[in-house]
Amino acid sequence: KQLNYHYWGTCSIMSIGIAQIKQVIGLRGQITNCIFYQDEQTIVYPAGSNIIVYNIDQKIQKFIPNADNSVLTTMCVSQNKRYIAVAEKIANKPLITIYDLHTLRKRKTLTINETNSSEIVSIAFSPDSKHLITQTGSPDWTLYYWSWEKSKIMAFAKVTANSQTNATVTQISFNPQDNSQICAVGNSILKMYRYADGILKNIASLKQESHNFVSHTWLNEEKLIAGNDRAELFLVQNCEILMEYKLYDIKEREVVVSPGNTSNEEPKQTIVSDNHSVNSIIHYSKGFIASCGHGRAFLYEKNDDKEFYKKIRELKIPSDQASNDPTKTEEQVILSMCISPSEETLLVVTDWQQIYQLIFSNIDIGKSEHAEFKYMRHSNHHGLVTGVDVCIRKPIIATCSSDKSVRIWNFESGDLEIYREFSEEAYSIALHPSGLYVLVGFSDKLRLMNILIDDIKQFKEFTIRGCKECAFSNGGHLFAAVHGNVIQIYSTTTFENISNLKGHNGKVKQILWNYDDTKLISCGMDGAVYEWDTITGKRTGEYVLKNCSYTSVGISQDAKNIYAVGSDRKLKEISDSQVFFVVNLFNRTFFELFLILREIDVEEEDVIPMTVALSRSGRMLFVGTNKGALRSYKFPLTKPTEYQEHIGHTKSITRMKVSWNDEYAITSSEDGTIILWKIQDKEGRGAKRDKEIGWAEEILITKSDLEEKNQLMNDLRNRVNELKTENEYQMRLKEMSNADKIKELTEKFIQEMESLKTKNQVLKAEKERSDTKHEQETANIYEKHNKELQDLESTNNQKLMMEYDKFQDLQTKTQKIQEDYERQLTEMEQSKEKAINEMQEHYENVIHKLNIQIEKFKEEINQQSKEYEETKRQIEEDCDTEIIDIKTKYEKRLKEQIEVNEKNLSEAKNYKNKNSKLVLDVEEYKKKIEGLNESLQKANNMINSLKKDIESSKKEIQERDDTIQDKEKRIYDLKKKNQELEKFKFVLDYKIKEQKKMVEPREMEIKDLKEEKTKMESELERFNKQNNQLDLINKEKDAKLGALQKELKDERNKKRKAELELKQIKTDIHNCVGYIQEPKSLKETIKNIFEKHVHDDVTEAANIDQDIQKEYARQRDHLEKTVNSLKHKLLKDSEIHKTDNIRIMQENVTLIKEVNDLRRELKISRSRNQDLETALGISRKNAVSTTDAIVQALHVHQGNHLIEEKQKELERIIEHQKQEIKRLRGIIEDLENRASRPTSSSQLPPMPMPVK
Repeated sequence: KQLNYHYWGTCSIMSIGIAQIKQVIGLRGQITNCIFYQDEQTIVYPAGSNIIVYNIDQKIQKFIPNADNSVLTTMCVSQNKRYIAVAEKIANKPLITIYDLHTLRKRKTLTINETNSSEIVSIAFSPDSKHLITQTGSPDWTLYYWSWEKSKIMAFAKVTANSQTNATVTQISFNPQDNSQICAVGNSILKMYRYADGILKNIASLKQESHNFVSHTWLNEEKLIAGNDRAELFLVQNCEILMEYKLYDIKEREVVVSPGNTSNEEPKQTIVSDNHSVNSIIHYSKGFIASCGHGRAFLYEKNDDKEFYKKIRELKIPSDQASNDPTKTEEQVILSMCISPSEETLLVVTDWQQIYQLIFSNIDIGKSEHAEFKYMRHSNHHGLVTGVDVCIRKPIIATCSSDKSVRIWNFESGDLEIYREFSEEAYSIALHPSGLYVLVGFSDKLRLMNILIDDIKQFKEFTIRGCKECAFSNGGHLFAAVHGNVIQIYSTTTFENISNLKGHNGKVKQILWNYDDTKLISCGMDGAVYEWDTITGKRTGEYVLKNCSYTSVGISQDAKNIYAVGSDRKLKEISDSQVFFVVNLFNRTFFELFLILREIDVEEEDVIPMTVALSRSGRMLFVGTNKGALRSYKFPLTKPTEYQEHIGHTKSITRMKVSWNDEYAITSSEDGTIILWKIQDKEGRGAKRDKEIGWAEEILITKSDLEEKNQLMNDLRNRVNELKTENEYQMRLKEMSNADKIKELTEKFIQEMESLKTKNQVLKAEKERSDTKHEQETANIYEKHNKELQDLESTNNQKLMMEYDKFQDLQTKTQKIQEDYERQLTEMEQSKEKAINEMQEHYENVIHKLNIQIEKFKEEINQQSKEYEETKRQIEEDCDTEIIDIKTKYEKRLKEQIEVNEKNLSEAKNYKNKNSKLVLDVEEYKKKIEGLNESLQKANNMINSLKKDIESSKKEIQERDDTIQDKEKRIYDLKKKNQELEKFKFVLDYKIKEQKKMVEPREMEIKDLKEEKTKMESELERFNKQNNQLDLINKEKDAKLGALQKELKDERNKKRKAELELKQIKTDIHNCVGYIQEPKSLKETIKNIFEKHVHDDVTEAANIDQDIQKEYARQRDHLEKTVNSLKHKLLKDSEIHKTDNIRIMQENVTLIKEVNDLRRELKISRSRNQDLETALGISRKNAVSTTDAIVQALHVHQGNHLIEEKQKELERIIEHQKQEIKRLRGIIEDLENRASRPTSSSQLPPMPMPVK
């Protein structure tokens, strides 16, 4: 009773955790055509059980989930980049699903019912993206042509080879310019099909020898390139091979020695064809790219004749320096490729589930014939992920895999921070709570390693072989590791084995610390779940079920409830070593008072829970299954069982962890993928992290690395100081040169001002001549206008006379019309009577004929019905599609015949009704005649009214004559105003000419400055060449000087050594003089001297000169370090000067652009002036004689507001042009100053050489 009370009291809040995929780390590279570009920044590829739409710039993933229990076989993106078709296999049946890449929603699902094939091997969209072709696999090998928007199969055909019965199809495609032409390739297959009239017809096949074609692509609407499994490419047109290309020689690339050979036998060569298949070919504007062999792709471009292609570059996957065997990565095989819409970036997918990229603009064209790929973002695991752990203080997770690699990921950004590959396979991994250490269980030992800024280094190892489970305590002071059936606990600081926990009879599958590190929970293959006291090392609780192998356990925050999953496909909740809840994956059994009331087996036996994890808040419970699904159960566990399932992986989930802040769940799988799930409970309560604490940012770094970085910083500081002094000196030189140039420019401008004054005087003389000329022209124009006025008056009088004649003609015409109207009335009365009689006879004949036709139609209907029955019997023997078409056709014809008969009957009835109506019409016509007589009377009245209108029109003509005279007066006034405006225009024209003359010399100055700038650039290049030559000379002299100093040093050492030896010999001889009276002693002494200086001179000299040699060695080391630092400084300085030169060139380019912009603005201002001239109606031919006349003309029109506004606007334009000229002068001066600035030299000052 106390147990039940505690359980229901602590778990009163029930909720189901919500999990959403944030990021998928990994790839499914084994699928054909598994990567595509949607646009320049977005790619599409499969990972886990999802299609990933990944934005490269923003690093954001969007997800399209696959169908449940499906196996993805191939995929394709439409030509308009809007749709993606995914081919899947569900319950051994093929299924095609089409998704919208913009909305990420399903558009259509296509199924093939009548097929024995279980999968689709290839799929392709038509050029207009409205049709789809699919190729099924064995045993049918059927090609289907779809209208996918209607979910309708338009046609199908079996693709088989002529010579072989086991031929397979590998790829199909549409002609890029024709929706009806299809190509299929495979083993001994290269066929062309055309869709027409509901049939797929084989129009051509390859006639040459058989090849096992693996891939192909269209180059244009006529040619395609196909690759086989022998590293060969074939250029094909109309199913005829035009050219054959060999990517490489197979025998040179691969020679395998047979293991049965003896020493006397020659090595036997065997060819492995799978390694030489052309797996992928893509087309781009210049040619095509083909992948073949180990980590190789080949770039082909068109020849000069534009007909064939040549190989220009080999693209390869580089070696991985972080790997234990760097060359091993070169053995990858490229399976799929795609190129960006701008053809700037190439992406490839390998069989190691990696994505590489190659940016064509980064390729050095002249460097070599090879180019290397780089990882698009980071490398992925390409094996089973065996271990996952999450850090408490940092947003990182650690993973290890069967590919022998250990990786550190940032679960907030999804980036790979550290990657290291080892020689042994890693089975388990654990992260220290601080994020500074990692514990990895390898096949040979358990290693504790430091996580440095860019590497992982070992500092302690333990003799635990094949450690499958390890875990740090939550405080980080202890860690536990599984050694066989024993759990060993070690101290993190002293590395002592504190205790050994023994009790399991089978392999331990998982160990788990409680939140205060006082207890340790373990489960194993022996069906036992144990609770251990970490202080005493004793077992405090147990639950054993012999027929169940437990794979994972979870623990509540208070450590009172344990959750376990195992091979019995049940989720158990255990408390105090007794089960009081047992929850099936689909059903649940309730236990009360430690007794099992009932157990319900799982209906679906293929679903097994593999991992379990409980959130730190205790509100969410997650279970991972062998199908790759993540299940979120309603927690606490209830009756009936409620859960939500989220599909993420394609294979079994191996590990699952929940982050310390309950924000993310991390799952890993046997398919090599890692998924980050964003989790929160159903009420939307997510993780609440303390913003003040934040994530830890501390890192580890070795002392040697830190010293190297500090030394580098000091060297850079010294170099900066040297550059500052050098730049100050260069600035002083530039200021002096600029002062000289300013002086030259002032003198030049003074001379130009004098020349402009002389030009002004010449222009004044020309103005006087032009004034006289304009006076003569105005007089001529005045005479011309008077003559035109007289001509207009005479023409107007003639027009008036012609109008009067027209009036007389109209009057006579009206009289004639009246007479014709009266005559027509009489004729109409006679024709009406005649027409009525003829119509009556006609319609009677028509009714008779229609009755005869009705009888004929009835007979035809009977005949057609008989024919229809006969044709129906024959049609039933044809195919289903023809039955539908012919049936609809004849039903339509029958319907039309029935409608025609009904129409004829209705027309016959109408004719009878019309006959009766004709009688009535005769009476109506009589009434109409009476009405016509009345209308005749009305016409007479109208004639009288027209006569009155004629009188009024005469009056109107008179009034219009008066208005014509008024308009002529108005025209005369406007002409006078026009003359005055032309005078005003002359003044403006003269001002515009002056402005143009002022602008032209500035353009000449700009041209001269540009020439001077080019000269200075050539001088700059010459100075750079001289500096480079001087650098070489200095280097040669430095080398000679070093050699001479070394020789001098050696000679001095020899001299010093000889002096010391001579001094020692003198001392020994002086000592011998004391024995001159003793021959025996003298002989013995001389002998000793000989032995000392001849045989043992090396050791004696070394003893005497030991301190001197040490000093020499110390000085030599110092000089070598000095030389190395100077070389490093010299390289840095040359790079800095190189960047300065590039910057100056870029500044010159921007200045040239500014000058061009100014010219463009000047041109625009000139066009504006011309527009204003045309708006004012100014003509250059007309002008006022003198300035007084201009002023007088302006005074006359002072009241004209339009002229005043235009005059002000022109004055504003003139002022703007003056300012623009002033600004141009300033820019020219700035350009001259910049052009005269000398560039900094890349030559270093001579360094003093230490000579002792």
